[in-house]
Amino acid sequence: MYGSVKDELAATLAEIKDAGLWKSERELTTPQSSHVGTSGGEALNFCANNYLGFADHPDVVAASKAALDEWGFGMASVRFICGTQTQHSRLEQALSEFFGTEATILYSSCFDANGGVFEVLFGAEDAIISDELNHASIIDGIRLSKAGRYRYKNADMADLRAQLEAAVAAGAKRKVIVTDGVFSMDGFFAPLDEICDLADEFEAMVLVDDSHAVGFVGEGGRGTPEKFGVMDRVDIITGTLGKALGGASGGYVAAHQEIVDLLRQRSRPYLFSNSVAPGVVAGSLKALELVESSASARDALSENTVLFRALMEEAGFELLPGSHPITPVMFPGEDGARLAGEIADRMLADGVYVIPFSFPVVPRGKARIRVQLSAAHSEEDVRRCVDAFVAARDAVA
Repeated sequence: MYGSVKDELAATLAEIKDAGLWKSERELTTPQSSHVGTSGGEALNFCANNYLGFADHPDVVAASKAALDEWGFGMASVRFICGTQTQHSRLEQALSEFFGTEATILYSSCFDANGGVFEVLFGAEDAIISDELNHASIIDGIRLSKAGRYRYKNADMADLRAQLEAAVAAGAKRKVIVTDGVFSMDGFFAPLDEICDLADEFEAMVLVDDSHAVGFVGEGGRGTPEKFGVMDRVDIITGTLGKALGGASGGYVAAHQEIVDLLRQRSRPYLFSNSVAPGVVAGSLKALELVESSASARDALSENTVLFRALMEEAGFELLPGSHPITPVMFPGEDGARLAGEIADRMLADGVYVIPFSFPVVPRGKARIRVQLSAAHSEEDVRRCVDAFVAARDAVA
């Protein structure tokens, strides 16, 4: 039976390769860091979500190691059976205090958090109004709900208003506006202050996936709600422990008490997935403690971002505007995808690891290399990255 299926799958794989969309996985031979070993040699890493440099931070690693001795390797259970340790509750409480929410619930990933929230809270009589560039996990989570689905143009408040009006006209009972806090391909911030104003006007809730902001955006690192002064106006925050907060795994929903209580009772990814591993919980607690105790990593990240943008613009590269450490270097036009790919390959050969993105991951004609700065990068690292961009561009011109 598999013979015909095998041929069909092989044809699909060939199509992916022929279209230039094949995703290769380069192996790291070292821990995740600003400097890594790859199967091709040592390289400066400018493509990880290791914003604060905590993935190999000695204090985070030490906390995780200690937890292996104290709490064991794994939970071998879901939370409601026998998978809740004291430190799970401690991390949830710490996240609630950090975000200023009434409660928090941990998931095995933010993908699961977004996959588990909509079906529980929003039914056929409700409306979900979602930004068109929201993360795939939000899109998949919305599909699991029977609620009416409305999509508005990226960060377009006029279109958001129009979609809210359509939801009201359709008789929607509960309404929720859903957005990424930061859109990962562009590094753009969602205008949360304006979104919350519209939510108030239309009596809608607000859900923000703040995975690319928590830990380093806002004065205290509390993310885009803090940056836009709306921490008390966002109803649901989803996010990950797998980026700035240690870079391991795990996600969460921070929200009103009743929302979290209902998710514990009915959210399928929570009820049927093993608990976050003890070592990850302990490391994440330490990462959160580091965020709250010092702004030094946030300051270093900001300085690196400003320096990289200034040097790249001085060198004549086209960047999308912004201040987020996600810095897209653009290669527009029909030949942009090929150019971005060749430059990234040459840079890796020169010891600088970056990744190109082209259609369908980004719109056609808007190929880019997405550079991600880290607090762990030195000024020398940043300058070396820019030099590698210049050398690669000159070589393929």
